[in-house]
Amino acid sequence: MKKVISGMTALFVTVMMVSCSNGQSKSEGDNKSKSESTSASVSIAENVNVEEFAKHMDGAQLLDVRTPDEWSAGIIEGATMANIYDADFEANLAKLDKEKPVTVYCKSGGRSGQAMAKMQELGFKEVYNLKGGMGAWQGADKPTVKP
Repeated sequence: MKKVISGMTALFVTVMMVSCSNGQSKSEGDNKSKSESTSASVSIAENVNVEEFAKHMDGAQLLDVRTPDEWSAGIIEGATMANIYDADFEANLAKLDKEKPVTVYCKSGGRSGQAMAKMQELGFKEVYNLKGGMGAWQGADKPTVKP
């Protein structure tokens, strides 16, 4: 009986480890998600703070996924708008270069996190999401402009 219980415990632990490692979901505290595709290329999808985001902006494509009303209130200079709620959102993502880094933001980081996941699914190589979104950007006294 003891051997059966030990075997069942070992099986349970193994199953839990395998199920937790496959289809990993990011918790709020996770900063990075890296996954290898079958072509052996590495995809980077990372939630970053304001300072890290600003560093990654240099040479990256800057994407604002907020609504037109939010956009009109002010943007990070150089941003391109692609409203995540638009029916043609994926078509707008297709206009971006998948090989070049993308920095993405929204109002608070949630929608841009969804956009980052979609871009990773579509094969973008490097995507950085602004944790806290425009609120964090403005809270850090970073500049915005009127579109």
